[in-house]
Amino acid sequence: MHLYQNQHLKVYNSLSGKKEDFKPLNEGHIGMYVCGPTVYSNVHLGNCRTFMSFDMIFRYFKHLGYKVRYVRNITDAGHLENDAETGEDKIAKKARLEQLEPMEVVQRYTLDFHTILEKFNFLPPSIEPTATGHIIEQIEIIKTILNKGLAYEINGSVYFDVEKFNKTNEYGKLSGRKLEDMISNTRELAAQDEKRNPQDFALWKKAEPQHIMRWPSPWGDGFPGWHLECTAMSTKYLGETFDIHGGGMDLKFPHHECEIAQAEACNGHAPVNYWMHANMLTLNGKKMAKSTGNNILPHEIFTGENEILSKAYSPSAVRFFMMQAHYNSILDLSDEALLASEKGFHKLMEAWENLAKLPTATVSSFDVAAWKQKCYDAMNDDFNTPILIAHLFEAVKHINLIKESKESITEKDLEVLKGAMHDFIFDILGLENKNATALDSDKLSDVIGLLIQLRNDARANKDFATSDKIREQLETMGIQLKDGKDGTTFSFS
Repeated sequence: MHLYQNQHLKVYNSLSGKKEDFKPLNEGHIGMYVCGPTVYSNVHLGNCRTFMSFDMIFRYFKHLGYKVRYVRNITDAGHLENDAETGEDKIAKKARLEQLEPMEVVQRYTLDFHTILEKFNFLPPSIEPTATGHIIEQIEIIKTILNKGLAYEINGSVYFDVEKFNKTNEYGKLSGRKLEDMISNTRELAAQDEKRNPQDFALWKKAEPQHIMRWPSPWGDGFPGWHLECTAMSTKYLGETFDIHGGGMDLKFPHHECEIAQAEACNGHAPVNYWMHANMLTLNGKKMAKSTGNNILPHEIFTGENEILSKAYSPSAVRFFMMQAHYNSILDLSDEALLASEKGFHKLMEAWENLAKLPTATVSSFDVAAWKQKCYDAMNDDFNTPILIAHLFEAVKHINLIKESKESITEKDLEVLKGAMHDFIFDILGLENKNATALDSDKLSDVIGLLIQLRNDARANKDFATSDKIREQLETMGIQLKDGKDGTTFSFS
């Protein structure tokens, strides 16, 4: 029996605005689509947080025993500046500025995206389709929508007719907007605008002579609309209706709203059962923006080469920091927050190391089974990682007390605790023990042991200057000594 059959999982559905019982379309199988990056620049840290949230969700489903098809696309064409209907393609603009082929830009930043995600210990998605690899599918969807009378062609461009669609459907239901309000709050169309209504959006855009990225179509040379790409790729690999569609909160309108409209117009029914949105990441209490300088890239955090943070932080410490907030809430990144999180991360890793050395007894003073269920209850409540982490630190407290012989645990309970800690820390939260693995190195332990012996000899000879120097030097390397009745031990700070 799979673990998922024992779990009662609730998911917050952005479409209904409430937590709902999670029931996949096909038992034991999950189809999940997440909007990936537009690869025209280094991956934004806020985007990393969104993808990390869905990596954690993907990991939890897999842990429960579901067979998951996780599709996360690469947008390599059709995304115009400021998410607008006019202007230059973001990738084409970068190519023009750097005098490169657009696909050189795509290749460079797709590689950067994968490198950063690998450092953060992401699992790769099941499928990673590109927008340019699905032009034919997009053209076919446009033909269907045109045949149903819910789009119109003008001067080589094709637009979705929002007002006509809204007569039989509800445009705006995901973001909670009413079309009448949108119309009353919109200025008149500019004279050069060819759309019938300001709310209409492009399914296909005619390529002007200077537009580098272009493909032949029944309406002339052009390129697909940004919203259409995700409809084509999600339904191709997951079917006309699938379980979960995820993305950042900023994509709810217009991107996801348009996706719903396109799919309903094309297939006659809703495309997705559960819409999930990850919230934004701020920096020092303000929105991240390159223009204001209030911005930091992931590799700048890992190297410490930035003006914002006091030191470098490991990818796992940053991942742990992000997991300490619920995916659906705003998270503020600051040096103080990262420092505190790093301390907690090391404390967790140290407890994990100590698990291997715990003494066992005939009785347990710690109810491991009840604790383990609390961890599952947290994850089953809309993937509540902050509550899960609080429970992990409850276990850390017990591990330390057992180590000091102030509490006890049976051999059987210890095995259950080890297994659960491994599953929740590494398999589900996706943390790595790279910093703490040094504790497993016999050579390093021997070297520190030798320094402890030299320090003890210096103290015995009342050479306190040397003994203090050894302690201080080790501290600057992040190695803390602790003198106790059984001698001196060390730990990584």
